[in-house]
This record gives sequence, C-alpha cells and structure tokens, in this order.
Amino acid sequence: MPADGIRNLESCRGCELRVERSVCVLGAGALDAFERIKLRSAYPKDAVLFIEGQPPRGIFMLCKGKVKLSLCAGDGKTFILKVAQAGDLLGISATIAGKPYESTAETLEPSEVSFIKREDFRRFLKANPDACFRVAEQLGRNYSNACHEVRSLGLSQSSGEKLCKLLLEWIQRHCAPNDPEPRMRLPITQDEIAQMIGCCRETVTRLFADLKRRGIADCRTSILRVHDRNALQALADNRLAPLKISREQVPSQSYSRVA
Repeated sequence: MPADGIRNLESCRGCELRVERSVCVLGAGALDAFERIKLRSAYPKDAVLFIEGQPPRGIFMLCKGKVKLSLCAGDGKTFILKVAQAGDLLGISATIAGKPYESTAETLEPSEVSFIKREDFRRFLKANPDACFRVAEQLGRNYSNACHEVRSLGLSQSSGEKLCKLLLEWIQRHCAPNDPEPRMRLPITQDEIAQMIGCCRETVTRLFADLKRRGIADCRTSILRVHDRNALQALADNRLAPLKISREQVPSQSYSRVA
C-alpha cells in the first residue's frame, strides 16, 4: 500500500528524468491527457506493486527509487529478473494484452510510482498515436533486454561467470567508462544477487571472497570496488581460471549482509 496515502508530488512536466522516458516525451496535449489519468503515490521499502499471476489492474511508472521484478518457482525458489530504475514502465505487456502479470514487483527502497488504470491507459493509447509508438518502443526494449539477460546470465556456464557479467553490467551503467578502478553501491543484497544468478547466498559470498583474494574486486558494506576491470572482464568471458567457491577461502566476516 502507498506510504501515508497519496502525496501531491511533482508533475511529468517538471520531472528531471522526463527526457529519458518513452511515454513522458510527448506533445503538450498528450502529456496533459496522461497527467489527468495517472495517480502518483509514495511507497515504502518492500512494498508490493503487483504479484505474479494477478489480473492486470494497470501500468506502474517508476518515478523515483528501485523495484525488483521476480518470478517464483513451484518449489518456492525466487528468481530476480531485473532491478527496475527510475523511468521504467512496469506491467505494460500484461496491461496491454489483458494477461496476468508475468512477475512480482516489489520496491527495494522508498519509491515514488505513478499508476494508470488499464481502461484509462488503453483509451489514452487509442486517442494518442504518438504514445502508441512510444509504448511499442518500450516493449521492443523490454524484449531486447530480456534476450540480453538470457544470453548473459542464462547461458553462462558457472555462477562465477554470471556474477562477473552482472557486476560488469552494473559498472557500465553507473560508472565512468574509462575509470580503471570503478566504485559503486550495489543495488541489491547478496541474497538477491544469488536469486538473480540462480545460486545460493553462500556461493555468492565465496565468489566475492575469491575476487578479493585475487585482488580483482572487493565488496564492503554494499560498496563494490573493482581493482582490475580487465581481469573482471576476462573472468566474465571465461578467459581466466574460474572463481572458486571453496569453503576455506571465506573469512567469517564476509558472511555479513551486503546491504
């Protein structure tokens, strides 16, 4: 549920991320129509926006914060599909197709989200052809990103290779391209990293321990420091001996939660 009800938050016109969003980059008339049908709310950490298998109520535009999208297997295991960033549209394919939500969306931190009811959104698209084109672009990017995730993580041979590829993807997104020793705050915990690369929490801890032992990277209090970006890339490309997960490598303090 929204935190303390609905707040009167900034409009799309004044949003600093407007130029990066597919739906918000519209003409004045269409943008005004979009403003009239959206309901923007504040959510606390760990709030659920929608649940996998639930009938689509509408779309959610993430205005500020982070949201994880996850799938739940029959045995209770959770697999994280992605971490949505500010500007992402969530639940869009289910809303348009009238099919149940494909995943569960849960906030990772206090977030601001705009909700548009399915009926209102469909009428908005019919009345605004440019918005239809923008939404089609978004769906195309979603498909392309899904293929990239399958190729990058699903087809990797080992958990270590998957972890290195995930870290490199975050570095490329959040750090300067020419920084030889990038540093960033991890967007999710080690538990959630394990859910994202399909292994257990203990394996992720041991993989980080081997990265530290080799002098390639280390992670303390959720801050990732990469000391050898080329070596991390070589591990991701399977050009170096794979990371080890031997129990004796892991110092006791490395079992602490990342974030």
